[in-house]
Amino acid sequence: MLFRQLEYLVALSRERHFARAAQACHVSQPALSEAIRKLEDELGVPLVLRGRRYEGLTPEGERIVVWAQRLLADRDALKSEVGALRTGLSGRMRIGSVPTASGAVALLTAPFCLAHPLVTVEVAADLRSEDILRQLRNFEIDAGVTYLHKGLADHFRAVPMYEERYVLLTGTADAPGHRSTATWAEASRLPLCLLTEAMQGRQVLDEVFAEAGVRPSPRVETDSVAALFAHVRTGRWAGIVPHTWLHVFGVPHGMRAVPMTEPARSVPVGLVTVVREPESVMARALREVAGRTDVAATLDRLPGDHGVTSPP
Repeated sequence: MLFRQLEYLVALSRERHFARAAQACHVSQPALSEAIRKLEDELGVPLVLRGRRYEGLTPEGERIVVWAQRLLADRDALKSEVGALRTGLSGRMRIGSVPTASGAVALLTAPFCLAHPLVTVEVAADLRSEDILRQLRNFEIDAGVTYLHKGLADHFRAVPMYEERYVLLTGTADAPGHRSTATWAEASRLPLCLLTEAMQGRQVLDEVFAEAGVRPSPRVETDSVAALFAHVRTGRWAGIVPHTWLHVFGVPHGMRAVPMTEPARSVPVGLVTVVREPESVMARALREVAGRTDVAATLDRLPGDHGVTSPP
């Protein structure tokens, strides 16, 4: 059995298409198919349901994929461990993030890259929280930045980073009474641009609106925080965004950003890694950086813009 055969099987499980799996592995489709056939012969069980096109994995194939992902992750961890002992940590760190937290990821990657100059970092910034946990379990990413909740399974480690709070972005003339805060009820009466309902960041907002006894009717919805800022910048809409994004985009000219109150709400966000022994050296190194980086203090220092009111 060769690691290459396991890589091909994992790629086929992920891509669900022989040609795409072969492309992802940088081999021809016949080479990939033949390698998987040889793996089936060696294991003595069928792994792939074959017809005129890919039809899925057999039950045996589904179980073998789990083992293959674990073996490949252990191989990569071994290579990283040996490399770290010899020349320092090197390779590629894969981080997944929910969209609303992706602006804070740079506060970890900057010190991480400074401490480990031979490592390159890949950030997937548009994942849902459940996708991050799934990819961690499947060893597709090394770490995730996502919402922390009580239901987080015991096989994940979490390092709290900050409490996500919310600010209302409006035109200066539309700011409620030009006050230093805005209520959720006041915000619900404005022409809003919000994240789509499928995103956890929006679900958090809807829960707070419901707690305030109101229901928003956004005129525009988007799955991108950047697109949300772009719409608010036109002056036609108001938006509710995590305070962390003020450090990325600032406050558009002629706009105000005021903290949301009644109720005031915050949601914990942190770095999540999977529990495994031995632990991935990449994950351990990033957790160490997260543990000594005061992300919350940095995010609380809002830009010195005249249109910004610091959260309470």
